[in-house]
Amino acid sequence: MNTVGTDVPVSPSPSSTRSSRGGGDAHRAEAERPLRVALIGNPNTGKSTLFNALTGMRQRVGNYSGVTVERVEGRYTSASGRRVRVLDLPGTYSLSASSPDEEIALSVLLGRAADVEEQDVVVVVVDAQNLERNLFLASQVLELGLPTVIALNQVDAAEAAGIQVDAVELTLELGAPVVATVATRGQGLDVLRKAIERAPELPRPERKMELPEELTAALAPVERCLVDAGLSPAAAAMEALRLLAVTEMEGHLRGIADLAEVAEAARQELQEKGYHPRALEAEMRYGWIAEVVERTVHRRTARGNSLTDRIDAVLLHRVAGPLIFLFLMAIVFQSIFSWAEPVMGAVEGAVAGLGNLVGALLPEGDLQSLIVDGVIAGVGSVVVFLPQIVILFLFIGFLEDTGYMARAAFIMDRFMRGVGLHGRSFIPMLSGYACAVPGIMATRTIENEKDRLVTIMVVPLMSCSARLPVYTLMIGTFIPPITVAGIFNLRGVTLLSMYLLGTVTALAVAALFKRTLLRGPTRPMIMELPPYRLPDPKSLLLTVSHRAGLFLKRAGTIILALSIVLWALATYPKSTPPPTAAPELAQEQQLAQSFLGQAGQAVAPLVEPLGFDWKIGVSILSSFAAREVFVATMGTIYGVGEADETSSALREKLRTEINPLTGEPVYTPLVAVALMVFYVYAMMCMSTNAVVVRETGGGLKGLKWAGFQFAYMLVLAYTAAFLVYRGGLALGFGT
Repeated sequence: MNTVGTDVPVSPSPSSTRSSRGGGDAHRAEAERPLRVALIGNPNTGKSTLFNALTGMRQRVGNYSGVTVERVEGRYTSASGRRVRVLDLPGTYSLSASSPDEEIALSVLLGRAADVEEQDVVVVVVDAQNLERNLFLASQVLELGLPTVIALNQVDAAEAAGIQVDAVELTLELGAPVVATVATRGQGLDVLRKAIERAPELPRPERKMELPEELTAALAPVERCLVDAGLSPAAAAMEALRLLAVTEMEGHLRGIADLAEVAEAARQELQEKGYHPRALEAEMRYGWIAEVVERTVHRRTARGNSLTDRIDAVLLHRVAGPLIFLFLMAIVFQSIFSWAEPVMGAVEGAVAGLGNLVGALLPEGDLQSLIVDGVIAGVGSVVVFLPQIVILFLFIGFLEDTGYMARAAFIMDRFMRGVGLHGRSFIPMLSGYACAVPGIMATRTIENEKDRLVTIMVVPLMSCSARLPVYTLMIGTFIPPITVAGIFNLRGVTLLSMYLLGTVTALAVAALFKRTLLRGPTRPMIMELPPYRLPDPKSLLLTVSHRAGLFLKRAGTIILALSIVLWALATYPKSTPPPTAAPELAQEQQLAQSFLGQAGQAVAPLVEPLGFDWKIGVSILSSFAAREVFVATMGTIYGVGEADETSSALREKLRTEINPLTGEPVYTPLVAVALMVFYVYAMMCMSTNAVVVRETGGGLKGLKWAGFQFAYMLVLAYTAAFLVYRGGLALGFGT
């Protein structure tokens, strides 16, 4: 029977393994330091919910050293007063180390992670409804010989489905304490905390399944090789069996002398004796697991009749499933725009109010300009995206916690596979319509590193909301409101064309990368479809707050630095306008003579083939901070003060702007289209650049990927705008 909140079931014969480490001061110091606990489990087991329930708000988020895998730590104080630090390891189905998440999890458990201390206790979270599947990972962890506690989570859902797990019997079978929990309701947490504190004093778990003598003999040289390399005998035994299925030596094992040779020799020896080495670990483990489940799990109902099965019959239906999926995505897509807009307006108002307040408090001068126009305006341009990010991650978290996200990836897998992408790439690309920043952050759900990189590389091609002001200004000024096909407006068709152009190009570029730079087979999407469940609001809000905080903390620091640089480029050297000059004219003159203005004139020969003059060049350069800045810069250059995409004064200026050398209009419908096409492709967003640096590995590695992305998109933008402008001229559309 499942028992929630009762005494801790423990293995017999407690020992004092750790007490032998010494007495006196050393023993007291050992007892007084925080107990280090690692939480591990399959995805969709409620692991993150359990982590949040154990640690509450006392958490911090970062990245593991040198990789983008998120590192979440929390702490609590036990009933006895012992401080406990909990490390939430990435969700993983095994310790195969074939993905960044799995490699991190294994490195931490082996005590080999660069910036993580050796763990005192491992808590394996298993789903009571899917015990067979979850025990595969649990059996690997147990064989490492670390103090381990099994958290048998979601026992309420299991019982509702007619599944009862005997926790005491399972404790005896596994050789480690098993504690039944319901993380969403906080049940069993006190017992789990007691079990965690007692775990170091219990006998270390051992391998319970028996291997054939021939297999044991074949693996012996592999184990010796691993022990010689510094692994414990228990960890070496687990790794040796796992290595039989490995086709390419993983990162943490590379460099071990002779390991590849002895592992291959073991495979050949076993093959000659009639075994299938690649499948041996799975056969051994699942065979043992079947026996354990037979003795500990009791079912009251036949499989296939659960509520989840009945819901899946509709949501995964060949026709209804995709339609429901598109409907849900439309709601998400629309909500990101409509729900975020009022809050974004409030944030913009708050930023502007803060700027006015600080501007009134400080005397006029460079310091005031730096703080108001550089720091507050620059950082504010990033903070304004926060509502969209919160709403997006709220939806993603909700869909994940209910179990629907796995179904969405399953439904989209076939379509995305056509261009070489994984089904999980769909959500980040969809998010890119709102903002590339949360879209890139959402790629963390993609396990395969190359698939994730390809998705990151193409997400910014999806037309984000920041491009809308540019599109609106150009279309409203130069595209006539002609009726098309009797029902459509040419302006609307033009706007739709910009969105379609970005989407089709993103898919084409993804297909190109998958066949060249990031070539590799798209891994079959094998994933567990978890049962549907109600999300825990507290856990959901904690997850969203973590992700939003990470965005503000890290992207914000880079944004701040670049904002100051752009401010300095637009402020120096100082110009001396006539005393009677209007403020707008003085501002225009200052910009023209600034480093930014000089840079615009320097790039004029480069943008001239696209039909652009130096003023457009300045606006493009300044919009590196954010694409919307293009419109504001144009307003400054043309002396109309503050302008937006609907400014009639700015539109009139653009229509009447004459090239002094040719006497021809600077702007034509063809130039406007070329400019829009340029913005469809160009990576003019330092927020996105900053996030790409971090999400592709950080440091030099991240800078290389971000630089490559910026370069290829700039080449794409330039080439496309050139072809549009020059092609249009050749076809007689130059007026």
